[in-house]
Amino acid sequence: MSNQVNGALFQLAQRSGVEFPCLARAREETLEQLRVKQAQLTDIAADQQAALCLMGSWGRREVSRGSDHDWLILVQNDGPPSSRFLDGVAQVVGTDGHEPGAQGIFGTWTAASKLVGQIGLDRDDNSNLTRRVLLMLESLPVLHPQVYDEVQASVLDGYLDRSIKDYRPPRFFLNDIVRYWRTICVDFVGKERKRHGEGWGLRNAKLRNSRKLLFASGLLPVLLCSSLRIDEMRPFLTEQFEACATDRLAHAFTSCGAEDAGVRALGAYDRFLGLLDDLSLRVELEGLRRENASDSPAFIEARHLGDTLQAGLLALLFETKKLRTVTRRYGIF
Repeated sequence: MSNQVNGALFQLAQRSGVEFPCLARAREETLEQLRVKQAQLTDIAADQQAALCLMGSWGRREVSRGSDHDWLILVQNDGPPSSRFLDGVAQVVGTDGHEPGAQGIFGTWTAASKLVGQIGLDRDDNSNLTRRVLLMLESLPVLHPQVYDEVQASVLDGYLDRSIKDYRPPRFFLNDIVRYWRTICVDFVGKERKRHGEGWGLRNAKLRNSRKLLFASGLLPVLLCSSLRIDEMRPFLTEQFEACATDRLAHAFTSCGAEDAGVRALGAYDRFLGLLDDLSLRVELEGLRRENASDSPAFIEARHLGDTLQAGLLALLFETKKLRTVTRRYGIF
């Protein structure tokens, strides 16, 4: 199996003749803003045993004008990073009205031992689950990438336990990714109730599009391990998760011979990013509640794009020779 994942989206564009302009522009914007942030952080009193990474749209390389700055500091030991480092990062990264989300999951630090040692059971709360899975699926190192790589590798090793077998997806990892997706869906309703419907439109549009794409970008590499021996799985997954989510999806569509479905799915997602990058439409979506969403052309478009994305993913999972059997066997039960 080819492991050429980085750049797979643009390889798909070249082979199909279909461009993804919003994704291309977002990647350029992400890299440009990343260079700015790294320059601003040069004078921070860095902790050599701690890595700073950015999550969310940064990790997907999809930064737009409305993106939050979700950041997390990873430490290799159990103690916190220095207060000077933590405060300095907060001052540089969480500025300009783009602070981390209000749930308290980001804008803080976590220890590698907690991410790896508390998988499952009561200690694995929503925050720990979210940080661990998003570290794998949508994160981008900013400071001390070697520490970031070591922590990410330790999480991956924690998933690839002795239960894995040749030519079967690693179920421990698979189940945690599925658990995270179902947690997102359950929490969506919980937030709607807690916030009395405020912000429903934008969160629903993201659930149908960017959240669903994120889930698929973790699900697909793990299912593709069904074509590998045990000794091939770790390097395969390492390379997969070094790439961003849309490259992982493009690689999966291409390697499974479903390029047409991939173009339709990723083309829809490209248009969704363009919709979010229009601040007037983003504000419109954010102001919608469930009861008036169907009156909004922007929401109707976001829903249509989400349906197109899902149709492409279902075709990949249930209609391609490489994945249809493994999806039916492991995707539900």
